[in-house]
This record gives sequence, structure tokens and C-alpha cells, in this order.
Amino acid sequence: MDDLSLEEYWTVRYKEDRTGWDIGHISTPLKVYIDQLTHKDMKILTPGAGNGYEAEYLFKNGFRNVNILDISETPLKSFSLRNPDFPKNQLIHDDFFKHNNSYDLIIEQTFFCSFTPTTKNRKAYAKKVSELLVDKGKLVGLWFDFPLTEDVEKRPFGGSKTEYLSYFKPFFKVITFETAYNSILKRSGNELFGVFVKSVSI
Repeated sequence: MDDLSLEEYWTVRYKEDRTGWDIGHISTPLKVYIDQLTHKDMKILTPGAGNGYEAEYLFKNGFRNVNILDISETPLKSFSLRNPDFPKNQLIHDDFFKHNNSYDLIIEQTFFCSFTPTTKNRKAYAKKVSELLVDKGKLVGLWFDFPLTEDVEKRPFGGSKTEYLSYFKPFFKVITFETAYNSILKRSGNELFGVFVKSVSI
């Protein structure tokens, strides 16, 4: 990142359209999960949301307490232009690791894979998600299942099921964490779909 701040780094990437992880729509595993949700008043966060396709889908399907968070204002502004009726106060320009609030559900989609993949950072993510969730709140999402490389600029970053579970098990009960059966073609076999329930108070 040279001398750029984290916010500047991501702003540059969005402005230069260097977002190869962005598939342009909600991912199929998350769409299928959302389609079976019935409690539309739950408070939901999509952190590191980028263009926010998951939040957009939720909002258009009647979920009104959806909050999207990104460290860069650029994708939040783009989201607002695409979704002019989305409440502005639910567009959160903040650093996830400094954010404070409480949620019933956190949706993970290519955020975990975006930050420098140190053990320290990944443990901090699991702990922070737990802090942001109410008791028995859920973390639901997708994690890339392929080896890490030594290139710390080559996003998205991968990992393994065993590694990820080592971060989540101290804070969550694992409901499911398996290879997604319904990934888009180019990600088939390389995504783990997970549902985790907060099991302890932090």
C-alpha cells in the first residue's frame, strides 16, 4: 500500500475498478440463504460491503434494517446512486475494526478475504464479529477455500476450513461450514459456506 492509508488504498482500487472479486450481483449461496429468512425486521450488517449487492437484495426483498459498512466512501456513494430509497443513515463509512453497534445477523461476502491475511488480523475479525452480534446472533457467509500465497497484495486471500475454524470456534457454535454446492461456476469448489451462531458474551 506504500504510503496510502487503508481508506485511500481502497478508494483508489474502487476508482480504478480494480475489483476482480466483484461478480456484479449477489452470490447464489447467499441469495438462497436470504430467500429462506422470514424475520424481516432483524438488524443486519454487511461489512466491507463494497458495491453491496447482498444489502441491495435484502432491501429490495423487504428487509428494512440493513446496514452496509465500508472504509471507503466511494462504493457507498455508488450504492446510494443505484438505490436512492435506501436510508442514508444505514450507509456507514467506518473501519470495521473500530465500528460499534449490535446486530442480529452479519453477512460475510469477500470482506474477510480482502485484508492482510495474518493470524492476528483473522483472529481480530472473529472477535470483532462476535462483539458486534447480539447473543445467539449469526455470522453467515462465504470464505475462499484455496491456499494462501506469499503475495500479500494478490487479493482475494484464501485459507483452509481448518484454519478458519480455529478462529471462529472460540466465539461461535458451528451450524454448518462446508463447500458450497451452489457457487457460481468460476468459484465452484473454492468456496466454503458457513453459518455460525454466537456462543459467548464478550
